[in-house]
Amino acid sequence: MGVSRNEETLQPSVYLNKLPYKFPEGSRVIVVDPMLATGGTIVAAIDLIKEREVDNSQIKVICAVAAPPALTKLSEKFPRLHVYAGILDPTVNDKGFIIPGLGDSGDRSFGT
Repeated sequence: MGVSRNEETLQPSVYLNKLPYKFPEGSRVIVVDPMLATGGTIVAAIDLIKEREVDNSQIKVICAVAAPPALTKLSEKFPRLHVYAGILDPTVNDKGFIIPGLGDSGDRSFGT
């Protein structure tokens, strides 16, 4: 699955969805996102997984950096979801970037 964020609107956009129609019963699903800032992109990704009847407790989110807005959104929308973050940064700016954060992880990863 691939989900990106429009840098102007901060809205998520799914550009790749090769998820199975249904996950086998009891499956654990690991979602990796380098940075959780506003939470919009990760919520869109988890919504796609939830459409396949996966319980929140079966989903694990792993990220390098997270910020409070994303964690709040995830805990409110998906109770019992587990999020593992390398570090918690305190702030998200008006452009939706974590401060201090890592810069634009997509640009850094793919040279765009």
